Amino acid sequence: MHDIRLTDYIGPDPVLGEMLRSIPLTKVIFTNATVEHAQNVLNILGIADQFADIIDVRRMKYVSKPNVGAYERLLDILQARGDECILIEDAARNLLPGKGLGMTTILVDGEDCAEVDYCVQDILAVKAVVEREMERQRDGAIEG
Repeated sequence: MHDIRLTDYIGPDPVLGEMLRSIPLTKVIFTNATVEHAQNVLNILGIADQFADIIDVRRMKYVSKPNVGAYERLLDILQARGDECILIEDAARNLLPGKGLGMTTILVDGEDCAEVDYCVQDILAVKAVVEREMERQRDGAIEG
């Protein structure tokens, strides 16, 4: 399924790497692909060091996005609550189950923004949204 020359489509992205490095949160890949494919993509982009874990379709026991069971299992693996997570995707349908579990949702380069928390046109715009969300949560913790 993933037997293609990825370098024909993607290459190193130091700007993306710098953006990811500037976000002081633990970052995890949650993919319907295999860990090997995800690792190959991350290595080509030069951002593999920015992710603490890759949670692939095998760790999901072949229950994949957008099945809500995959997101529940993800939270179990991460030992996290939904409201502690920010889910970033390029398909709105893959964000909705996470939103239902309390995750903050960011749609990248999508058109169906009505049901997600944030919509950005470029992956690099995620940084500003994450910073805004982190500030909102800090303010909420201070008020609460």
